Amino acid sequence: MNDLTQALVLFAGSSALVIVSGAYLAKQGDALAGLMGWSRLWVGTILVALATSLPELASNLTAATRDQPGLALGDILGSNMVNMFILAMVVLAFGGGAFFREMASVQRVLISVAILMTGLALVLGVLPQGPSFLEVGLGSPLILLAYAAGMRLVYMARPREAATGPGDPDVPARGLIKVWTIFGLAALGVLLSAPTLIFSVERIAETTGLATSFLGVIAVALVTSLPEATTSIVAARMGATDLALGNLYGSCVLNITILAVADPFYRGGVLVEAMEPAHVAAASGAIILMGLGFLLVASRGKSRYIPAAPILVLMGLGYVGSLLVVFAFS
Repeated sequence: MNDLTQALVLFAGSSALVIVSGAYLAKQGDALAGLMGWSRLWVGTILVALATSLPELASNLTAATRDQPGLALGDILGSNMVNMFILAMVVLAFGGGAFFREMASVQRVLISVAILMTGLALVLGVLPQGPSFLEVGLGSPLILLAYAAGMRLVYMARPREAATGPGDPDVPARGLIKVWTIFGLAALGVLLSAPTLIFSVERIAETTGLATSFLGVIAVALVTSLPEATTSIVAARMGATDLALGNLYGSCVLNITILAVADPFYRGGVLVEAMEPAHVAAASGAIILMGLGFLLVASRGKSRYIPAAPILVLMGLGYVGSLLVVFAFS
C-alpha cells in the first residue's frame, strides 16, 4: 500500500468517526434540550452549534499544534462556506421560501453577528495586528469579546415566548445521566479522530502537491461540517426551522471563535495572520453567501422582489464559484 493510499484510508476512517460522533452529539444535544426545557432557537445557536462545531475545534487545535495554519484557517473559513451551501440545499429540499415564513426575527441578529465575526477575522488576517504577547495576537481576545457581545445581543433579542416546556415527556428525567454519557463519548470520538484527520490531510498534501490551504477549505471543511448537515436535515424534517438555521449560523459564529481558542497552540506566530489569498477568498465567499441568506430571512422568503428559489440556487452556485477562486489562489 503506497503512501497516498494509506493517507486516503486514514482520511476515510477518521472522517467516518467524525461523522458518526457528530451525529450523536447533535442527537443527544437535542435530547438534553428537551430535558432542560430550553428553546429551539437558543439550543440551535448555543448547544447544538457547539456540539456540531467540536470537529472544527478538535481539527484546529491539532492543526495549530502541528504547525499547519493553512489547514486551520482553511477548515474554519471553508466550514462557514459549507454551512451556507448546506442551508441552500436544505431549504430547497424542504419548502423553499415557506421555510422562512415562521422564522423568529431574532435570526436576523444572529446572521448579522455571523457576518460581522467572519468579517472581523478577514480584517485581522489582512491588516497587521501590531504587537503580540507570547505569540498570541491582539485579535484573539477581540474575537472572544465579539463572540460574547454577539451572543448577548442574540439572547436579549430572543422571543420571550420561545421557551419550551419543562422537558420532553418521551425522555424520562432519570435518563439525563445516560444522555450526558453518550454526549461525552461522542465528544471523545471527535477529539480522538481529529489528529488522524489532520495527519492524513498532511500526507495527502505532500504526495499530491496540493496546498494545505486548499485541502483545508475542501476536504477538512466538508468532513467537519457534516454534523451540521445531519442536524439541519433532521431539524428541517421536524419543521424546526429555527433550530436548523440557528445551528448553521451559530456554527459560523463559533467557528470564528475557534480561531482565537487555537491561537495559543500555534507557536509559529499569530494564527489569523497566517491567512493566505486562498483564505481571503474563502472568507469573502462565506460573507457573501451569509448576506444572501440574510436577505431571505429578512424578507421571510415571500417578497416578490426577493424570490427565494433563485437566491438559493445562486447560493449553491456561489459556493462552487468560491471553491474555484480558492483553488486558483492556492
